[in-house]
Amino acid sequence: MTYDFCVLGGGIVGVATAHRLLRTRPGASLVLVDKQSRLGTHQTGHNSGVIHSGIYYPPGSLKARLCRAGARWTKEFAAANDIPFRECGKLLVATDSVEDERLRALYRRSIDNDVRVSAVDAAELKRREPHVRGVSALFVPDTGIIDYTRVTAVLAAQVREMGGEILLETPVEAISESDSAVTVSGPTRSITARTLVVCAGLQADRLARAAGIRTDFRIVPFRGEYYRLPADRAGLVSTLIYPVPDPALPFLGVHLSPTIDGELTVGPNAVLGLSREGYRKGSVNPRDAREALGFPGLHRVARAHLRTGARELRNSLFKRGYLAECRKYCPELTVADLLPHRAGIRAQAVLRDGTLVHDFLIERTPRSIHVLNAPSPAATSAMPIAEYVVDQLFAA
Repeated sequence: MTYDFCVLGGGIVGVATAHRLLRTRPGASLVLVDKQSRLGTHQTGHNSGVIHSGIYYPPGSLKARLCRAGARWTKEFAAANDIPFRECGKLLVATDSVEDERLRALYRRSIDNDVRVSAVDAAELKRREPHVRGVSALFVPDTGIIDYTRVTAVLAAQVREMGGEILLETPVEAISESDSAVTVSGPTRSITARTLVVCAGLQADRLARAAGIRTDFRIVPFRGEYYRLPADRAGLVSTLIYPVPDPALPFLGVHLSPTIDGELTVGPNAVLGLSREGYRKGSVNPRDAREALGFPGLHRVARAHLRTGARELRNSLFKRGYLAECRKYCPELTVADLLPHRAGIRAQAVLRDGTLVHDFLIERTPRSIHVLNAPSPAATSAMPIAEYVVDQLFAA
């Protein structure tokens, strides 16, 4: 059988893309393929569960455009499908004069990005969040929290209702494209389709190379470690509390995040991972480690951010260092408050010259399209990314 469409990748972006394809082409034959035993195993199921507003991203970038649209879509989809979510808002907290100046730049960017914010002084910050300290803050009311694995599960159920097929535990190692079709194959089976969409996250660069796309980047896994606070501290804050990010880095810093199931998490940090899919501390995959450590782009990143990398590694090894990041804005936290929580791994595209790819990155061949870089806020932006991909397919 030759399918009309094959989608590789069972995270939220892949499932949203399958959903959009079937909405755009009702009755088409479609198969979604993932090597795991369940959907949303990696970045979808290992994030903070935040519905982002789009405040951070350069005006006009794909991230800025698609995140704003995605926040609206996520809330509307959740409301229509009885998926719990909450608009708790977010406070971006500056703790010194340098961060205050960065905060002012973010305020100007929020205007360019059409994101609602309000300035908060130190006294108002203390009134809103008695346990948080800072010299100033921005309040972003439209930021929310949700469980993206729930969103993915509902999307997948609707894909099946529209006639789509979902194949799990089906790894893909090779991609062969002809003038009329694309065949993907692995140890268990081969699948042929007229059009292929690849949303492979942590494996995006490898599948792109398998498809013959020349890539000057490598997916470098950055491990994000979280803690959770004890149950009796889960009400410490009522909103998301974020530090002011360093504009030179793609990471948002260690934040306090209420979750939709009532927990309060702290994190993530960002340390180089030596296993793309190994979530336990100290996980090493020889192939992943060899490819990352042998990539010239990573060497250039390391040299450019040596101090930051050393600090992140120290904080990973020593809980008190991690705690110090949190205590900048929440000084009453103690080591005893930091309880173990699951880690996440960010698939970060790094160019050979050492540039971190900040925006979403999408490339195509005559019969396939590849989502090559889709880190945060990809979960928030999943359906607009899917719409963008499908529009690109049918514009050809």
